[in-house]
Amino acid sequence: MNDERIDDPDDEFRAAVTDVRPLPPRDRAVPDAPKPPPVARFKHADEASVLEESLHGPLDPAGIETGEELVFRQAGVQLGVIRKLRHGAYAVEAELDLHGMTVPVARLALDEFLKACINSGRRCVRLVHGKGQRSGQRGPVLKNKVNVWLRRRSEVLAFASTPPLDGGTGAIYILLARPRHSP
Repeated sequence: MNDERIDDPDDEFRAAVTDVRPLPPRDRAVPDAPKPPPVARFKHADEASVLEESLHGPLDPAGIETGEELVFRQAGVQLGVIRKLRHGAYAVEAELDLHGMTVPVARLALDEFLKACINSGRRCVRLVHGKGQRSGQRGPVLKNKVNVWLRRRSEVLAFASTPPLDGGTGAIYILLARPRHSP
């Protein structure tokens, strides 16, 4: 670059880049191989779920919530009850953790747990089903099963995912009906 004074910015730029040479062309990478066709990730799980539902009777699809949070209430249960349940306003009287259980073992454990709670007069319990983070493409297996199982039980008045402090979307509070005593 020389020491001459240049007033025009365009001339100044040209003077600054006079020694610049273009880079040599690089070898381009081999074009990507064709992508495999898309695969329905949850196809097998969905088919198994449909089969399960067909074997155990109809379930009202309008009652199933979508998303991560689980919320359910039977007809007649007031919205205020659900609000209190979701915020942990009821005292939890018992708890069951299903982590690491297979589906058949979890179902049996849940059945026994609910029977024991109802027989002992417990009204609000916490169930830890997990978030299904190790379930891979299948999604949260136990969480989805628990959602279906509890909706079919007449003694379950309502359930809702817990606040983060009590497990968040990996656990639910369950509100149970009072036991019916025969006269």
